[in-house]
Amino acid sequence: MKAADPSSSGPSSLIIDRRTLLAGASALGLSFGPLGGLARAADAPKKGGTLRLGMEGGSASDSFDPRTFADSVAINYGYQVYNGMVEIGDDGEAVGELLESWDTKPGATEWVFNVRKGITFHSGKTLDADDIVYSINLHRGDTKSAAKDLLSAITDVKKLGPNQVGITLSTGNADLPYNLSDYHVLVVPNNFTDWAHPDGTGAYKLEHFEPGVQVVTKNTGHYWKPNRAWYDGVELRYIPDASARSQALISGQVDAVNRLDPKTVGFVMKSPKVNVVQTKGTGNRFAFVALCDDPGYTSNDARMALKYGIDRQKIIDTVFKGYAQVGNDTTISPANRYYAQNDPPHTYDPDRAASLYKKAGSPKFRLQVSEGAFSGATDAGVLYQEALKKAGIDLEVVRVSGDGYWSNVWLKAPFCAVYWGGRPTVDLQLSQTFISTANWNDTHWRDPKFDKIVTEARVELDDAKRKQMYAEAQHLIADNAGMVCFAVGDYLDGYSKKVMGAKPHPRYDLCDERVAEKTWFS
Repeated sequence: MKAADPSSSGPSSLIIDRRTLLAGASALGLSFGPLGGLARAADAPKKGGTLRLGMEGGSASDSFDPRTFADSVAINYGYQVYNGMVEIGDDGEAVGELLESWDTKPGATEWVFNVRKGITFHSGKTLDADDIVYSINLHRGDTKSAAKDLLSAITDVKKLGPNQVGITLSTGNADLPYNLSDYHVLVVPNNFTDWAHPDGTGAYKLEHFEPGVQVVTKNTGHYWKPNRAWYDGVELRYIPDASARSQALISGQVDAVNRLDPKTVGFVMKSPKVNVVQTKGTGNRFAFVALCDDPGYTSNDARMALKYGIDRQKIIDTVFKGYAQVGNDTTISPANRYYAQNDPPHTYDPDRAASLYKKAGSPKFRLQVSEGAFSGATDAGVLYQEALKKAGIDLEVVRVSGDGYWSNVWLKAPFCAVYWGGRPTVDLQLSQTFISTANWNDTHWRDPKFDKIVTEARVELDDAKRKQMYAEAQHLIADNAGMVCFAVGDYLDGYSKKVMGAKPHPRYDLCDERVAEKTWFS
């Protein structure tokens, strides 16, 4: 099979290079140009049909409890059934969803949010301030919610009126609306606990849920958002194998898929029935993470040996066929305006890696990889092994099952493969991954200086100074933490040509995982 050429599109498909569409500055430094989308003016939305999705990024342990959402499948079906408090628009800006509008006082510690009126849950209950307070409190206090850290600065959340909520923070945060856009922070009725029978305000109501296999939803017929939710229903199938996903799209078994394999996307583009949407340089961050408190990786010399001993470009060229950019050992995308652009990546240097490895005492390195972590993780691990061998460093690569990978391996194995999705702000990106107390601090790296910088940058209104602070934070991560982030991928979505309205999004693939809400059949 001929490898895909990233610089060209097939004759019968359409690749949208995000860089040709994005300009200007927003929270992500991104915004759309006037051609951002597959839909033409004549392709007016219309109702009807069942959208069939084939997706990677789910497991048999999935649930409808948004506190547990960890990957794309759950985020996607979550946005079908529930609504968020705040939505991230196509330009990367925070816009009102169930929280219609907001205001804050100088210092950004006191916030008032206005709850959208006239909205009902699937059960018929009318949305009010109590539902918002309850939904926020699901992520506070004694909870395993992954959003706990994001909302940890909230000291008080209270009902100010039937449709108004007040939030007080311990320290100011001008990005609070972005924090409330997190996919875990979805809205359920006050005191709701029956996660097997979800009750949301989303466009679709759950009909059937078989975790790891299939999710079926049906349009409620009375969605509150204008010009959204055109399908009669949605069938989401778990298709973890990239080849099977591509074949399902080409053969017409599904209408849209996520995470096309860069190695075979050229083949997919040759199909006369398929369009491919490419979101360049804002996709998943691919990394190997070492636990800094594990005996094999406590030495920073050992960690730096791992960073200088990886041939990033070779992995990008071989595994991702060029559909990625070199990563710089943080989860900040090169497309982000706060990216430390003057900070060169740790380029492949076997001699330097060898010296650092010897200085560290030549510890044993053992890397756990799985296609359940991300497609290509195994090949990337093998290439890593070969690159380290040139430095005289032996890396044991252990293939483990993809089933339950995020529960059994991630956050537990001393050294393993991971990916991170994008976040709407650099503060979210850093806070969720590297702050000392973060639940998802998957390197166990803890640095009070880093914590202080990020906390202070959060309320810094001088943009130049803020940029400098974030650059220093990234330097600390790159030079000390246990993450070897070697690539930032492009999102590659595949659509049947009858699917209209799909376009890149600055946060996630498949229209920010709202494809069921935003697209329609021609």
